[in-house]
Amino acid sequence: YWPHPSEATGTPEDFRQAAEQLTQKVYSAAHVSDGQAILDVGCGFGGAIASLNENFTNLNLVGLNIDERQLAQARQNVHSQPSNHIEFIQGNACELPFPDASFDVILAVECIFHFPDRQQFFQEAFRVLKPGGYLSLSDFVPLDIVIPLLHGYRQLDATGFYGQVDLNYSQKDYQKLAQTIGFRPHCEHDITLNTIPTYDFIFDLGKKSHHTPFQLSALSQSLLLSFASRWQLIKYLILSYQK
Repeated sequence: YWPHPSEATGTPEDFRQAAEQLTQKVYSAAHVSDGQAILDVGCGFGGAIASLNENFTNLNLVGLNIDERQLAQARQNVHSQPSNHIEFIQGNACELPFPDASFDVILAVECIFHFPDRQQFFQEAFRVLKPGGYLSLSDFVPLDIVIPLLHGYRQLDATGFYGQVDLNYSQKDYQKLAQTIGFRPHCEHDITLNTIPTYDFIFDLGKKSHHTPFQLSALSQSLLLSFASRWQLIKYLILSYQK
């Protein structure tokens, strides 16, 4: 997330700061505060957990991820502040291994498009949230007219730079899903234009690398997402909901 996209420098440090700002935007939409129990689903290398750990106190932080290799790196890199507790757990976003009403906040930062089923994840998130708790996420959300063009993208590009993704969920789909599960919509923030430098950064990295199939995938997919984002065909949204 770049507050002023035209000022992006394209450096790794600039990209790191933008990733941190996106993380903060997502958890701010869930009204995170000291003393909460927070679950970060699809935590990857632990970036969101690290940010929460640095900025809040008396937190019970749990990072859940399907890939144990990423979790091993997260455990190595993220160490809890004295008043916080951190745990990284291997698990499936659609089968959360926690009791009912366990968390004040659930986050899914830049990952829900990798999940097997959004509805199952929402059901599980609703189950393990405490009453009044928040779910906050970021996602690519296409216009309705674009969705027919995206059918099959998940299968065709499963081995590409962005991995297996599902870009077929519209704003109407999210609104219907929230109503079905019982969530109250809280925040719907369009940050598409603030994320466009992401694709320029990845594209530049790809140009500097050897042209392996993986790197060519990074170039082609970044060009596609950049075009779709600039023309607002696919939006990048922060969405939050209250139980």
